[in-house]
Amino acid sequence: MDMMGLYVPTAYEGFGGGSLEFCLAIEQLSRICIGVSVSFAANALGAYPILLFGTDAQKQKYLPPIAQGQKYCAFGLTEANAGSDAGGIQTTAKLQGDRYILNGTKQWITNGGEADTYTIIAMSDKNKGARGASAFIVEKGFKGFSFGKKEKKLGIRCSTTRELVFQDCEVPKENILGREGLGFIVAMKTLDESRPGIGAQGVGLAQGALDEAVVYARTRHQFGKAIIANQAVQHMLADMATKTEAARVLVYTACRTLGAGEKEVSKISAMCKLFATDVAMEVTTNAVQILGGYGYMREYPVEKMMRDAKILQIYEGTNQIQRNVIGAALIKEYASMK
Repeated sequence: MDMMGLYVPTAYEGFGGGSLEFCLAIEQLSRICIGVSVSFAANALGAYPILLFGTDAQKQKYLPPIAQGQKYCAFGLTEANAGSDAGGIQTTAKLQGDRYILNGTKQWITNGGEADTYTIIAMSDKNKGARGASAFIVEKGFKGFSFGKKEKKLGIRCSTTRELVFQDCEVPKENILGREGLGFIVAMKTLDESRPGIGAQGVGLAQGALDEAVVYARTRHQFGKAIIANQAVQHMLADMATKTEAARVLVYTACRTLGAGEKEVSKISAMCKLFATDVAMEVTTNAVQILGGYGYMREYPVEKMMRDAKILQIYEGTNQIQRNVIGAALIKEYASMK
């Protein structure tokens, strides 16, 4: 459908849209299945580091095939002992001649094994902590690069999640993004750009669950009337609809803030991810409740929606971490007022 390049500039064969256009597409896909939408969205997560920090030569090489849907992309930050704590990354990158040698393992990587292009955060100087991290473009097929088993998950089962394994993986020197030591900034700026997409997943999923709940409540009859005639059910649906719409507005606001080129976007980006995904969990749970016993059965879609919703509160920074980000931004804002 020519959607893969929605967020890629026209100079690199993309559509030239921004965060809002991309999130609109993610939202609509998510109304049916966030496993599909995250497989779609993870391409941007992997491509954003190249868009934000790549040289023109790197962009010309890697972005057009991604924009045209010829190649998938993925982002490798998380490890077994390093998720939110980027300073705990154990994957190393050592410069030897004209190439970097990567060793280590990335865990729970969306599109792992399916993607052709990976942006990887590794430690080029472990003595510097987070400031010793660097970002690299790694291609599927590079010597020493392999994949672990496909993970069996609670939800988003149609989306592939795998380990990335680097055993003396050889990466050309010119595949570094920016310069050595820029990896932490690359990762944080990338997440600022991508978190509204997770918020959009939450909005779409909540809307899909609300749709199913309303249709069911209109057609399910008990005590001689449709259950939607009961005030208790109406109040549940009213809260579900109100919170879904509030989440939608917050996500769109974050997208417009990013599109306006604002420098300080971490707070609004974290807010929309946090709120929209908490709403998705609440709305899908209530949708199951409204459908009652039918809601618990696989013949109806809401049990899958409820299972899928949980990951939204976890990946791309848990919602507890989002609160830390928001809190840190508030401290910074109010300190500058003195």
